[in-house]
Amino acid sequence: MRTSRLTSTAVAVAAISVLATACTGQSEAGASDDPDAKTTINFWHGWSAPAEVKAVQDNIDRFEKAHPNITVKVSGNINDDKLNQALRAGGSDGPDVVSSFTTANVGKFCSSGAFTDLKPFIEKSKLDLEKTFPKVLLDYTQFEGKRCALPLLTDAYGLYYNKDAFKKAGITAPPKTMSELADVALKLTVKKGDSYQQLGFMPNFHGYETVVSHYMPSWDHTYFDENGKSNVAKDPAFAKMFTYQKKLVDSLGGYTKLEKYRGTFGDEWGAKHPFHTGQVAMQLDGEWRLGMAEDAGADFEIGVAPMPVADDEADSYGKGYLSGTIVGIAPASKKQNAAWELVKFMTTDTDAVVDFSNGIRNVPSTLEALKSPDLKFDPRFKTFLDIAQHPESSTSDGAVNGATYQLTLQDFGYQYEKGAVKDLQAGLEKTARQIDTDIAKAK
Repeated sequence: MRTSRLTSTAVAVAAISVLATACTGQSEAGASDDPDAKTTINFWHGWSAPAEVKAVQDNIDRFEKAHPNITVKVSGNINDDKLNQALRAGGSDGPDVVSSFTTANVGKFCSSGAFTDLKPFIEKSKLDLEKTFPKVLLDYTQFEGKRCALPLLTDAYGLYYNKDAFKKAGITAPPKTMSELADVALKLTVKKGDSYQQLGFMPNFHGYETVVSHYMPSWDHTYFDENGKSNVAKDPAFAKMFTYQKKLVDSLGGYTKLEKYRGTFGDEWGAKHPFHTGQVAMQLDGEWRLGMAEDAGADFEIGVAPMPVADDEADSYGKGYLSGTIVGIAPASKKQNAAWELVKFMTTDTDAVVDFSNGIRNVPSTLEALKSPDLKFDPRFKTFLDIAQHPESSTSDGAVNGATYQLTLQDFGYQYEKGAVKDLQAGLEKTARQIDTDIAKAK
């Protein structure tokens, strides 16, 4: 389970703005400890649900059994704001191993020195990363050649659908293209007065997980050009996505009506999520939603499929958006060699990755773990394993100022979908200029 991607990104952008100055230049500190000596290290993570906390502790127990000289003190429910404060303060009570759900901020983590450069540790351990992790995961854990993190489980996004609602509407298969998604969403929508009894799909950018970055992998796209400038006004994929999304919003009743209905939804992480309750018949979401819907007692048969793709990219169906948990070493840690042993174990030991995946209900992050016969999952979960391994699955590009450019693009989306921006191309050009300005300031 995750905190909301949009919410966590916004918090992280604010929190890490100070972090860069505090940690720059410290990434080589403290890597002189004896990894075989008896020691205690601190591991900070963001999971908070009881089952997740237990899965983390089970993994730590396995590590301590394999490394009896290293004791790990675990602190959970640590968001990026708390992590920021600890990394700024340093000291023996701070973390040695750190994790974050915010892959979009790796560019800032790496370029600022907020996370330690892992290259010396990787080389000493003779790890072949390209043979260990899928390419997308390697991409989102480094920035401009500097690797400051490794992947710790993956999130793959797909389309959940209510099979009972599909059958009632005479729909025999999930949509594979975006035009099919629009048609199916209309067929599944049941009006009730000036609202809905059932909405086929919630397209609004304020909706759960229907954010710009999660839509974009359905189109072949590039956020930045070869010179590092924003590409959102030049790459036609962005205009196509925004045009599609706005048309879908309008066809389903319009922004105001959809937003009013959205106000009736339960919490994203609670039992009353609108997909669980049948208020929406299709949901763009991560692999964790299947277990959550089952635990919530959804009274319909749940289907899972990849997210539909652009009509002219039908041969790429099966791809999707990837992100995940990242893990690294705190630059102020004086026990970095011991910390590396934990990082290496959690991210590259196949049994550890598989057991953790089974406990957390996230997608494994290594190539070997993805193929492991020891994975325990509902057969529908295989959809996410396949998305994670699809050669055209993608994630958001890194930037020196982290997720700021995504928030800028998302803010534009809010204005465009409600009709406040009339000229799409002019709006994208203005957005691109703002993105470039913010990046230039960060540098």
